[in-house]
Amino acid sequence: MGNFFGKIGNWFLNKIGSFLDICAYTFLIIKTVFQKRTGPKKSQRLVLLKQILFTGVDALPVIALVALAIGATSIIQSFSTLTKIGGESFIGKILITVIIRELGPILTGFIVISRSGTAITTEIGNMMVSHEMEALESMGIDPIRYIVIPRILGVTISLVSLNIYFDILAILGGFFVSKMIIVTSLGIFLEKMIKAMILSDLTISLLKGVIFGILISIICTFFGFSVKLSTTEVPQMTTRAVVNSIMMLFLADGIVTFIYYM
Repeated sequence: MGNFFGKIGNWFLNKIGSFLDICAYTFLIIKTVFQKRTGPKKSQRLVLLKQILFTGVDALPVIALVALAIGATSIIQSFSTLTKIGGESFIGKILITVIIRELGPILTGFIVISRSGTAITTEIGNMMVSHEMEALESMGIDPIRYIVIPRILGVTISLVSLNIYFDILAILGGFFVSKMIIVTSLGIFLEKMIKAMILSDLTISLLKGVIFGILISIICTFFGFSVKLSTTEVPQMTTRAVVNSIMMLFLADGIVTFIYYM
């Protein structure tokens, strides 16, 4: 029994230690943001654009497929269920709540974690093993400003944009897919959606996109820098980055939703 509680205690202390390390790392990033810029600005912009290209543009086909599938499923289920009980007036509100407030940001975040989060952790981890970070520091280039900040901006901008893209395709694309099964007018459908939508729906969705993008990029870059000895640590840290990113995604989503409805 004592061994059992000892393991739980060690696990808890390790989690607390990791959390404090990430907090210190986040403080370092914020401090760097407000410091005077140093290093090649053109190269920093290039890193930012490449990150947006990989995280945002290259993910459009995947987001489109997922959004169409989720949108069609949600719309078909809503129409087929609510029309039987005379609840057609609630269709728009349900779709807004399910797709725009919740599924859009969450599923977009999952896709970004699986594609870009793993790539960021792996890339930085390999750079640590090959001593590229030490080479940058020896040339007077701050790795936080050159490596981390452009990726935080790139991932956040891409995630917010992909979130909007997901919502549009899930609603409009889902309608056209479900049109083959359910006979309804596009005008009536859009009218119900517009009447059900309020400014806070869009605000919450965009806010979650910004928070998720910052959290994912900070966690993934942190675990990339945690690689110290050899390339065998890279997949381990990548797995930890994915797990922690997903946990923080759900935690942040719950906190924002709780504050909104409180």
